[in-house]
This record gives sequence, structure tokens and C-alpha cells, in this order.
Amino acid sequence: MIEEKLNSMGLNLPRKISPLGSYVQVIIMGQAAFVSGQIPLDFDLEPVQLRFKGKVGKDVSIEDAKKAAHICIINALGHLNVALGTLENIKKIVKVTGYINCESSFTKHAEVMNGASDLILNIFGDIGKHTRVSVGTNSLPLDSPVELDMIVEI
Repeated sequence: MIEEKLNSMGLNLPRKISPLGSYVQVIIMGQAAFVSGQIPLDFDLEPVQLRFKGKVGKDVSIEDAKKAAHICIINALGHLNVALGTLENIKKIVKVTGYINCESSFTKHAEVMNGASDLILNIFGDIGKHTRVSVGTNSLPLDSPVELDMIVEI
């Protein structure tokens, strides 16, 4: 059902999803899966490349930052798909934490993260209703505009 929904939305999970550092993408503890921070990497490119770069509100528009958040969610779901064998094993999206690379005067963190939250709700429906944190920061890895992590119930 989830994969059909992704297909109907024209969304493809990444095929090559190796971590770019000394960490694992997903850890499962009991009924929870914790997804490492995701940035808007395009895993279909060789080498893997960041799709958006810079500070939101300065170098990256809010609309592009929302697109970056979409990519982060798709990457997180790709990692979950590998770790769980199928996205059908997700019972609930519990929490999404978003980090926005921005200037100190930026105040539209929630608007950027709505891009991620709205996508989750469109894919998962009621089980996609989640808690959320949106935080502004002065830098992120590789000068990414957005990074997010997730906790899901399995």
C-alpha cells in the first residue's frame, strides 16, 4: 500500500543508500526505528551529490528548502525500507526533527518543515501524524539547507 502510494505520487526511493560517514542510517530498538540525520542527497548521481546548498532565506528559497525537506524524507524512507524490509512495517511516524541552515533573523522554520510533514501525511495518512521540532542553525553538513531525522514505531 505505501509503495503503491509512492508510485502514484511519482516518488522513487533511492537505490544506493550507503552512509557518507562513520555511522549507521537506522537503528532498531524494540518497537522503534531511529533514522540518522538526512540531508537532500541525490543517491542516483555518481558521485552522490547535494541537490540544494546554502542558507535558507539567503541562498535557498523557502520553496526550494521545502523541496530539500521532501528529498530528506524520501531518503529516510529509503533507509527504513532497507532496514525493515518494507515500509508496510511502519505502524506510526512518531517524531521528525528538522534543522534549518539559516541566518539568525530567519523565522520561517515551521514553513520549511511543513514540506516534510505534509509529504509524510500524504504518504501515510493518519499513521503519519507526528510530533515535530524545527530548529534554526548556522551551518549543516556539506552546507545543506535542511537536515532531518525521524523516529518511527514498527
